Amino acid sequence: MTLKLYAHPLSSYCQKVTMALYENDTPFDFAMLDGSEPAASTFAALAPLGKFPVLTDGERVVPESTVIIEYLDTHYPGATRFIPADRDAALEVRLIDRMFDNYFETPFQRIVGTAIGRDQADEARLRGQLDAAYHWLDGWMAGREWAAGRAFSLADCAAAPALLYADWTHAISKQHKNVWAYRDRLLARPSYARALDEARPYRHMFPLGAPEGRD
Repeated sequence: MTLKLYAHPLSSYCQKVTMALYENDTPFDFAMLDGSEPAASTFAALAPLGKFPVLTDGERVVPESTVIIEYLDTHYPGATRFIPADRDAALEVRLIDRMFDNYFETPFQRIVGTAIGRDQADEARLRGQLDAAYHWLDGWMAGREWAAGRAFSLADCAAAPALLYADWTHAISKQHKNVWAYRDRLLARPSYARALDEARPYRHMFPLGAPEGRD
């Protein structure tokens, strides 16, 4: 059965999933969500809440980026395993995945929403949250290659786009050397480099502008 991903290359949560797919060379069809048909109508029927990405596997519909990656790990396993077999190690991976989604993704997306008039949030408070998240991550990554345990995992799929867009939105301090070293490793990962290359034609759509030399 052919996997099909309904997504847009610029979306951070979509990049999180395509990175996982590319890690294991998992075959899939990409349904571009740019308003064109028939993908738009099909997606609307699959995802009444309008949130993407969404993965289909035959008749099965799998929403939410974290769940999609866990689904791939269960049903389409490859050389890279995104959730460790050890239950304690798996808990750490899931924890760090939540940290990136909640404390990096959410603030930067709300800052962007404020800039384009979709959100009335306190921007200074959100930028403070990102500073706190960067500080936490710098300490967490001391002595680590990847975000959880010793191997690349779901947590790193969450980290790559979260750090890219968070930095575009509110620059990571150069003092956070562990964060920068980790960010560089993520950008050099072939699976994420591929996802980024696919997003380049759409960078002009990022509301705050894509900074030069920070990709």
